[in-house]
Amino acid sequence: MNRDASITSLSALASKLTLSEEEKGFDESDGTLLPIKIPSSFFKLINPDDPSDPIRRQVVPTVFEHAESGGETLDPLAEKRHAATARLIHRYPNRAAFLTTDLCFIHCRHCFRRRFTGTFQGPANEEEIEQAARYVEKHPEITELLFTGGDLFTLNDVQLETMIGAFRSRRPDLIIRLCSRAPAARAERITPALIAMLKTFDTAPFFLMTQFNHVRELTKEALRATALFIDNGIPAMNQTVLLKGVNDDADTLKELCNTLLANRIKPYYLFQGDLVSGTAHLRVSIEDGMKLEAELRKRLSGLAMPLYALDLPKGGGKVPLVNSYVEEKKDGALIFRTPYGGHRSYPAD
Repeated sequence: MNRDASITSLSALASKLTLSEEEKGFDESDGTLLPIKIPSSFFKLINPDDPSDPIRRQVVPTVFEHAESGGETLDPLAEKRHAATARLIHRYPNRAAFLTTDLCFIHCRHCFRRRFTGTFQGPANEEEIEQAARYVEKHPEITELLFTGGDLFTLNDVQLETMIGAFRSRRPDLIIRLCSRAPAARAERITPALIAMLKTFDTAPFFLMTQFNHVRELTKEALRATALFIDNGIPAMNQTVLLKGVNDDADTLKELCNTLLANRIKPYYLFQGDLVSGTAHLRVSIEDGMKLEAELRKRLSGLAMPLYALDLPKGGGKVPLVNSYVEEKKDGALIFRTPYGGHRSYPAD
């Protein structure tokens, strides 16, 4: 398999892995399901002798994706309802998301935007870019724009330059978040030429928003790609999705977060799984997630600690899922439980 090849069918998977009955049961002819797409470099991270391998669980589909649990939809965050233009989602007063393309390097089985990802709509066209740029120009309250999708880095440098230019020419002050799985899934896409192009837009910051869900994804190539941004003044922040059988234990998350921080990538969010159709088998209960949050707070520094958060259904917005350490108010003082199980008091007024 050449460097750029991806596995895109169940038969190709079966030629490289001994598939379980649950994996064999995935119906790839069902057009409502996210197609298979696994880059060769990411596939090589899978331990073929471990049917429960955490990398495998992220990218190899199973029959469980055919099931829909209560509350699940294909648009759990009500992005359609908040669409300001064909490709621009405006859910929060001060930021918006631009769907650069529906193409991704990798199809993660927990994808929350599977209503759009891999649907062969392609990159935003000139009219869609202009519509979104004009909207942002007319709404100065929008201070941050997320370039998302799909993955913006599936576009070539010229396409990206045109897209960024359309927004920055109208709003030089606009902070742009570059939301991408490319460092994990197609590290070779990140080149000095790409970074040099980004640096020409120097009127406001860029931020790289990565998604690493397991420490084994932090390969030498992935870290090199991310370092190219960081070394050139573009900070990197990571958004991990809490996934059952992938990273739902404190030891795994501790190693991931500390390794991210050691490589100058800030652990930013630990996301509770969205109510996306066909993903119930990958979701961790909030009760278990809160226990993990409490355990991580004992084990990680403030720099290494991500914010455990839930993006509420129906476009309700993000809320932190943080344990309260206030146990009672007594004799004019608040009684706190320490992360390690002790108690301390602090004046209430």
